Amino acid sequence: MTHPFPVLVDAVATGVIALTAGGAGATALRLAIGMLLLQAAIGIANDVIDEPLDAGRKAAKPIPAGLVTARFATGLAVAAGVAGLVVSASGGPMVLLLGTLILAIGLLYDLRLKGTPWSWLPFALGIPLLPVYAWAGATGSVPGTFGVLLPAAFCAGAALAVANALADVERDRDAGVSSVALALGPRAAWSVHAALHLVVLALAASTVPSGDGPTADGLTSGRLLAVGIPGAVILAGVALAGTRSARRRERGWETQVVGVAALAAGWLLALRG
Repeated sequence: MTHPFPVLVDAVATGVIALTAGGAGATALRLAIGMLLLQAAIGIANDVIDEPLDAGRKAAKPIPAGLVTARFATGLAVAAGVAGLVVSASGGPMVLLLGTLILAIGLLYDLRLKGTPWSWLPFALGIPLLPVYAWAGATGSVPGTFGVLLPAAFCAGAALAVANALADVERDRDAGVSSVALALGPRAAWSVHAALHLVVLALAASTVPSGDGPTADGLTSGRLLAVGIPGAVILAGVALAGTRSARRRERGWETQVVGVAALAAGWLLALRG
């Protein structure tokens, strides 16, 4: 229904983080399914609300294309949200609470803050909850290292929100809808989101253990795997987000999503090791 790419990335990242925490395979799968359902509910609701904006602009999306009705999509969003909470509840009260917060923040974006200069805030608040949901679901608690990870995740969430707004800047301008990218201006928005990603990478590089030894270019193997490679993916996405092509900017946002997910998994794995 909605764009499946970020939904799948969030679900896979949840499962990987749960395994990294030491959770059993069945537990990691359950948490990944829970996250998949919650994010699908948020995304489908977003498509329903975006129907007037997408008409004539994003004809390939299911509702404008006539593949499904807005009423059917609304029912699907409700069903996915309820199912996601039921799956979350199977992990205990803490996981249910986290799942409820994730769903509530996503719907706050869909219903209130989307199309405003504050559209970045739900991303910044919601992204840090993903690793907490996965880790707490696998172990029942979170480690002290999350004291660094969560502020970094807040910055990463804000950066992804700005990248997402940059991808839609022409559509939003034509529709008379505001966004953080339009409020700041595309150039300033690109600079802000690039700086936020650099802060995240600096925090990760300064806290990841060095690994077994230096590589040929002087980077330690641990930092190269946990930070260097995901960082290169993120920066490639940042570069694409600065182009004139809306399609390339959207690819840039997607690339950043993959890079941030890989960085989170690699960072946690390195800290756990």
